[in-house]
Amino acid sequence: MSTPQPPNTNPSRVIPLTCSGHTRPVVHLQFSPITTDGTYYLISACKDCNPMLRDGPTGDWIGTFIGHKGAVWSAKLSKDASKAVTASADFTAKLWDTYTGDVLHSFTHGHIVRSADISEDSTRIVSGGQEKKLRVFDLSKPEEPVVEVEAHEATIKSVIWDGERNVVLSAGDDKEIRAWDVRGFSQINSYKTEQPITSMELSLDGKYITCTAGKTVYFIDASTYQLYKSIDTAYDVSSVSLHRDHKRFVAGGSNDLWVRIYDFESGKELEVYKGHHGPIHTVSYSPDGEIYATGSGKTVTILDIRGTDHVNFKSVGSGQDNAVMQQCSTQYGIHIAQEPQDGTIRLWQTTPGKSYGLWQSKAAKDEKENDANGITD
Repeated sequence: MSTPQPPNTNPSRVIPLTCSGHTRPVVHLQFSPITTDGTYYLISACKDCNPMLRDGPTGDWIGTFIGHKGAVWSAKLSKDASKAVTASADFTAKLWDTYTGDVLHSFTHGHIVRSADISEDSTRIVSGGQEKKLRVFDLSKPEEPVVEVEAHEATIKSVIWDGERNVVLSAGDDKEIRAWDVRGFSQINSYKTEQPITSMELSLDGKYITCTAGKTVYFIDASTYQLYKSIDTAYDVSSVSLHRDHKRFVAGGSNDLWVRIYDFESGKELEVYKGHHGPIHTVSYSPDGEIYATGSGKTVTILDIRGTDHVNFKSVGSGQDNAVMQQCSTQYGIHIAQEPQDGTIRLWQTTPGKSYGLWQSKAAKDEKENDANGITD
């Protein structure tokens, strides 16, 4: 498959910060709201089994949550960022204390958990995954779910706790977003897409449900569950994030190396940057809108030595890539070419050149240098 090439790019305009530490593809990112101390945080989920917590404005590493034994598919922070909830291929969701890094509770499931979220008051969590079920756990008695429903006809890819409306949102490979009333946990609405849903998030102000499916980005009214607008692209979209002012959004592609910024109203592509060596699995704007984060991962290409055909497959979980490649090599007599691994997070400025976090404008740098040298105006 040919990858669409971006027009008129100017990569020198933006210099992203690189946040290293992960050793496999980064598949989910989330910024916390701005906390009472005026800052915010970034949490990342990765196939290396180890979610990480970082300072939001700078990307500086704070800590790693150790305990999962399989790829971590999603990681989200509570409203005050004191807790985190993660969903993993080890058949568990886990609740963490972000100050100590300790596991507060591990919630056992019957299959891979793809997504989990925590309620606004931090008293309950919701989870979903390959069992096609939604489960709600009360954190005051977390041993068994207080709710368990057959929610979708295929794997649940994303769950969101919409506290403002007392609703849980779920999205799956059955091409449907469903809304569930938390009080009785009955389905109250739904929205159907044309392709399996790859990601779903709620905008910062809760006005829009943003989701990606195939080559299309959807913006759905979170109050009516009616489509506000959809924008078609030339590539398979993996993730989208809407800026807080609703004037722009960022998108990444599962077969595309480029970070793309679009005008929200017109859908016009505004900016294109290359900063990763692999597909961009996840994107997220910070709560103040000053930066956005992107997460990437490697690709593996299988080449048939008997011809020129090749196919791509995605990494599937800790330790499984090597087993698949070994089987292909010995059983089918084919050659494996592996791209450089890129389990990185990059932070990008919304307004290039502005002094923010670790970025300093030339004027600010000159002023700092003058102060160091004792030079005054």
